[in-house]
Amino acid sequence: MSDRTTAPEAPTAGPAVTNSPHVDAGDAGYSKDLKSRHINMIAIGGAIGTGLFLGAGGRLADAGPSLAIAYAVCGVFAFFVVRALGELVLYRPSSGAFVSYAREFMGEKGAYTAGWLYFLNWSTTCVADITAAATYAHFWSMFSDIPQWILALIALAVVLTANLISVKYFGEMEFWFAIIKVAALVSFMLIGIFLLVTQQEVGGHTPGFATISANDGIFPLGMLPMLLVIQGVVFAYASVELCGVAAGETENPAKVMPGAINSIMWRVGIFYVGSVVLLALLLPYTAYSGDESPFVTVMDKLGIPAAAGVMNLVVLTAALSSLNAGLYSTARILRSMALAGSAPKFTGRMNKGQVPYGGVLLTAAFGVAGVALNYVMPGQAFEIVLNFASIGILGTWGMIMLCSLLFWRRSQEGRLTRPSYRLPWAPYTQIVTLVFLVSVVGLMWAGGGVGRTTVMFLPLIAAALVGGWFVVRGRVNAIAAERADG
Repeated sequence: MSDRTTAPEAPTAGPAVTNSPHVDAGDAGYSKDLKSRHINMIAIGGAIGTGLFLGAGGRLADAGPSLAIAYAVCGVFAFFVVRALGELVLYRPSSGAFVSYAREFMGEKGAYTAGWLYFLNWSTTCVADITAAATYAHFWSMFSDIPQWILALIALAVVLTANLISVKYFGEMEFWFAIIKVAALVSFMLIGIFLLVTQQEVGGHTPGFATISANDGIFPLGMLPMLLVIQGVVFAYASVELCGVAAGETENPAKVMPGAINSIMWRVGIFYVGSVVLLALLLPYTAYSGDESPFVTVMDKLGIPAAAGVMNLVVLTAALSSLNAGLYSTARILRSMALAGSAPKFTGRMNKGQVPYGGVLLTAAFGVAGVALNYVMPGQAFEIVLNFASIGILGTWGMIMLCSLLFWRRSQEGRLTRPSYRLPWAPYTQIVTLVFLVSVVGLMWAGGGVGRTTVMFLPLIAAALVGGWFVVRGRVNAIAAERADG
């Protein structure tokens, strides 16, 4: 990437542009309790999640060291998406985020589609997160006899309670969760570098490039497996858009957002690509599996007392952090939709802590369904929901880039002014990203198995969206007409 893309631009971002005639009723009523440190750490937490801590193990086993390439490619497109969202945020900060922008540039149908795709993303991701949390807990012998579904239910109950208090508590929780994740990854990488430099054995293997070359190189199973794991890698970046939602609850998004978004690129390079490269150098790719975090695998092989347990506690924290973020963001999106008529009325309600508790509870209800899934098929729960979450993520990112493209076109027509903080190389960046997202769906089909089954559900998802629109459009049109008259 060029300096134009990655250089910090906070000093030149300037104030948010206020030439938008659009007013979103869903933005009213929130406290502005999120500080700069919260937004920055939310951005970090969004870029480091369950997809890395748990998912990287199985993907290393499937694709080998080439997984690092997949993370790098997907990371570039994730950065484009969040950069496009950042430009829209500086144009008009909104807690409704891309749903609000879809309403402005694509109408209520666009907002309805964007919102429910996002809900599909996070309702299924919440299931993945509680599944991951229960899987991690089974690492300790004291929990090994407790059924996975009970542990999943406990994880959901703890995070749900914390999320309902206030946005300030959410921000603090994410702040410390992110610090724990970053500290753990930095510590792991320092240990890994030390092992490489000193050539200390790890599980009977001497770390280094020979670990890769002696096990059939970067593409031990060919290039196709690397392409097929991309849809799972996309899931790993599912939370990068969270800082755009959180911008609606901070006092000065024009000052805070550019630096937080720009830093995502180097975080991706260091934490995702760097850690996967280290994992591949420390142990053969065959040593990893989807049943255990790869970081725990390495620590366990080192034989350091309690090291694996500490790392497992960290990855458990990452799962709870992702769950916390999912409940937070969907609640804000659902409230924006509810006040426009395209989501159930109760999801627009706020409690005394200025939290849209209706949306939190609706998302948590799907988490309870995930508890049932963990009861019925504990071994397959994570993979099933991961694929459905990927569909929601691809749809959400696609809607963000479409909004960005329409925003760019209106600026070209002179109908609005883009802020100085911009997505570079528009409109080509948006078009290339949209092509990439469509190609990921093709890869899901090509991979067969659960991925192909998920793609086969696309017509059903589309039919549900169309049917739902016919149910809510009367209320949506009535609310829109009432606002126009007012």
